[in-house]
Amino acid sequence: MTLNDSFYGSFEIEDVLADLISSAAVQRLRNVHQGGAIFLVSPTVAHSRYEHSIGVMLLVRKLGGSLAEQIASLLHDISHTAFSHVVDYVLKQQGEDYHEQIFDEVIAKSTIPAILANYGFTTDLLNDAKHTLLEMPLPNLCADRIDYTIRDLYHAKLVSLDEIHDFVADLGVQEGKIGVKSERMASWFTHTYRLLNDAYFRKPEHVFANIQFAKLIAHGLDQGIIVLSDLWGDDPTVLAMMKSDAYLNGALEKIKNLDGFEAFLKAETAASFKERVINPMIINAL
Repeated sequence: MTLNDSFYGSFEIEDVLADLISSAAVQRLRNVHQGGAIFLVSPTVAHSRYEHSIGVMLLVRKLGGSLAEQIASLLHDISHTAFSHVVDYVLKQQGEDYHEQIFDEVIAKSTIPAILANYGFTTDLLNDAKHTLLEMPLPNLCADRIDYTIRDLYHAKLVSLDEIHDFVADLGVQEGKIGVKSERMASWFTHTYRLLNDAYFRKPEHVFANIQFAKLIAHGLDQGIIVLSDLWGDDPTVLAMMKSDAYLNGALEKIKNLDGFEAFLKAETAASFKERVINPMIINAL
């Protein structure tokens, strides 16, 4: 199988990766919006968890990560529920980590363990702390953080493809950690990560969409229109359930039309969203 990504290039991948990508668990992510409910008010910002997962895997591959780490990268977001982090707001998960809490259960209920076993792997590789290209705590760079930053901002038309290519070309690895070769690129990513926080996640219209949509899901759960296990499905399925209810369908249209937005700005804050900040002086330099 050949995969093409506009950020990282074209790659011929191994059969185990191809089989995992073809699995129902990974294919479900095609219908899970990366930005939660943002697409309701910004229809062009409609990229998926699938795009991000493929991107993280390819970036790890590009940087020389092992096949095991590439597998872990592909599957790192496999347990994201419908509408991604919106469910965290519904369940009041301050760490935005509900998908991490259910990760092992989602894997166990899928065909992934059997696919891995067919190629001599086990699910132990999915939680290997040695995968430092995939995940590292702030302020370190990691493939997950890099990809969602540039992918979200690219789809929001806040960074260009040329800027992304310049940054990716400047990346390297030293002692298992991703770093940049130039101070200019360190400063660029610091600015870009702040932009993600201020102009994307905390854009008032985006905050409005996600918080108001979370309230609709909570209402649907309270009224029995949907149940929590439904959220383990995909966005179109849950949306169809919500639209079957007259109140929820009308409320969805109000979100799309930004009906009540001005009142929301006076009453709500973005305090429930994680702050995302990196100091350029502590980005790993090569």
